[in-house]
Amino acid sequence: MRVITFEEPGHVRVGLESPAELVPGSVRVRTIYSGVSAGTELTAYRGTNPYLNRRWDTERRLFVDGHTHAYPLSGWGYQEVGEVVEAAPDVADPPIGSLVWGIWGHRAEAVVPAEKLVGHVLPTGADPLTGVFARVGAIALNAVHAADVHLGDQIAVFGQGVIGLLATRLAVLSGARVVAADAIPDRLELARKYGAAETFDVEDGSVAEFMRKRVDGADTVIELSGSHLGLHEAIRTVRKGGRVVAAGFYQGDGIGLRLGEEFHHNQVQLVSSQIGGVASWLAHRWDVERLQRTFMELVHRGEVEVDELITHVVPVERAAEAFDLLDKNPSEVLQLVFRFEE
Repeated sequence: MRVITFEEPGHVRVGLESPAELVPGSVRVRTIYSGVSAGTELTAYRGTNPYLNRRWDTERRLFVDGHTHAYPLSGWGYQEVGEVVEAAPDVADPPIGSLVWGIWGHRAEAVVPAEKLVGHVLPTGADPLTGVFARVGAIALNAVHAADVHLGDQIAVFGQGVIGLLATRLAVLSGARVVAADAIPDRLELARKYGAAETFDVEDGSVAEFMRKRVDGADTVIELSGSHLGLHEAIRTVRKGGRVVAAGFYQGDGIGLRLGEEFHHNQVQLVSSQIGGVASWLAHRWDVERLQRTFMELVHRGEVEVDELITHVVPVERAAEAFDLLDKNPSEVLQLVFRFEE
């Protein structure tokens, strides 16, 4: 069966692998769509992912000398949607024939523990493409939770890619007044549709100065550009004692991040948000599974529209071309999806 493999930096191949054996407690899922993370997966494509250059010590929670992963990398993927085509005799849920969302990588089919798909069945009549947003939606919701949004808060969201646009919408639903910042006019227009009170083209100047002309600075900034310069400007944008939620995947050295300036003088809170866990003060009530299910409920109730976020649905055979497009022309792409079925 077909599987996408990063052979080495800049080299993607669609190869074949043998189907896995169905084991007790599992189901076989045939992939329909597989969503791409333009952030995380590009780090594998470019060779910048820290797991490729450092070893993650799970006990000490430190990166140390060595590496965690090595090329070739097969089956990396962010969110998949497929049909349950076979189930072990001891499995009743999810039923055969149901459409489910989950994580099993860019491959034509997978054997998945049934317990990981309970509650992941798409409602009757739902567009299967909505399922590719469960994880990116959870990342956005996690960042909004980390921002600790209160009704009436002045929030700025830096970066209006897929996750940034979803964070904008979720912050608005949470009661915030949102200023959306990006350099791409089409994305700023989408941000307005998602409820942003104002938008700001970062090519026109400083978001920090723009915000201070209207209020005393943002209460919170959710930073999703993944740029150290963006993170520095986010720190400049919040008021004294304000919070910056760093939810982008920052690569390399922090060039342009000057922590002796506004961060130091304005006593800014800097909080990391990452899908590996929820905000510590919510861990007794929330987990990643709940984030994903909550987001999908919002989608299927019509409170978050995702249709306009999909810009490319590409046959899996064109994976190399798709990653080249993401790498060289990222502004042309929001959500890219691989299609496995004809």
